[in-house]
Amino acid sequence: MIVSAANVITPHSHLSPGWVQIEGTVVQRVGSGRPPADSGDIVELGEATITPGFVDGHVHGGGGAGFDDAGAADGLGALAAKTAVRTHLEQGTTSLVASLVTDEIDTMCDSVAALATLVEEGTIAGIHLEGPWLSPEHPGAHAQQHLIEPNSRDLAALLAAGRGHVRMVTLAPELPGGLEAIKALTDAGVVAAIGHTDSSYDTAREALDNGATVGTHLFNAMRGLHHREPGPATALLEHPDAVIELIADGTHVHPATLRLAAVAKPHQFMLVTDAMSAACMHDGDYTLGSLDVEVRGGVARLTQGGAIAGSTLTMARAVQYAVAVAGLPLVDVVRAASTTPATALGLEKVGALLPGYSADLVVLDQSLGVQRVMRRGEWVR
Repeated sequence: MIVSAANVITPHSHLSPGWVQIEGTVVQRVGSGRPPADSGDIVELGEATITPGFVDGHVHGGGGAGFDDAGAADGLGALAAKTAVRTHLEQGTTSLVASLVTDEIDTMCDSVAALATLVEEGTIAGIHLEGPWLSPEHPGAHAQQHLIEPNSRDLAALLAAGRGHVRMVTLAPELPGGLEAIKALTDAGVVAAIGHTDSSYDTAREALDNGATVGTHLFNAMRGLHHREPGPATALLEHPDAVIELIADGTHVHPATLRLAAVAKPHQFMLVTDAMSAACMHDGDYTLGSLDVEVRGGVARLTQGGAIAGSTLTMARAVQYAVAVAGLPLVDVVRAASTTPATALGLEKVGALLPGYSADLVVLDQSLGVQRVMRRGEWVR
């Protein structure tokens, strides 16, 4: 099968028009112009734009369900997780790394073990632990009573529960044991991310020089940038190996701030949703882990204290916002929503329209709204 459209976005180019040939579950060829005359079955998509399937490396839930419930008994946890996955899949996210907020270690281990099964089934691409080793100065929407300092026992327990499927761990490197935890994570093949941190510039640099490679939702829940104390954001922006997460929803960062970070690292910024269970749902009352959340006007905040509690974003809406509001180039934005997160998280053969890669693609209309979604060679929307 060949799908053809006015626009096809590859990691480094905009083909106009272009086409993608799919054999079974993989991309066979990608080309510009009209498809070859002997191509056989051709799906003509007119003025649409074909992009790779989106890769969300930081997402807590959607469709009224959260990944923190994955460990629930009687199959309800798996049902909740699959509901969240399906919600984001219908909006173009074909590879998803399920994120967990801070909780008691035993509770997190139960959720991690349940999510590991979903990785083995091919439902999700991996697991991200956002906590429990976060700064009490910047807890965001994490239960402060469960924030702890890193220790080898808990780290080993969580990684063991994940059966090799924990892809990333966010921590505050300034905590006692923080740098040692980063080394232990990288030695285990897990991405160490800096986030929810009150670290100085120097400590963040040390963490990056010792193996940390990602900045979790840059600017949010971290010490701010000051001209005499540049803080972790500056360290992440200038380090050659660091990839930065950005939440493009207009709530977490101003469009000018988004633009500044994207221009500083055009090939090393990745869009994430940080979405919680209210994504693709109506305003109302929800939970994030053990905390109560109110969603008003599409913005999620803790009921007590009012801190931003994740987002109600989808990757498709993040792409729309980054292009239409922040004014970023479409090729850069699509790469940030697919190729860059896949590379940063070590996900193989996804996130790009290239020969041999998984046949995951999104068809966008002229306003960048989602029309169709393909995962592993099958239309799912």
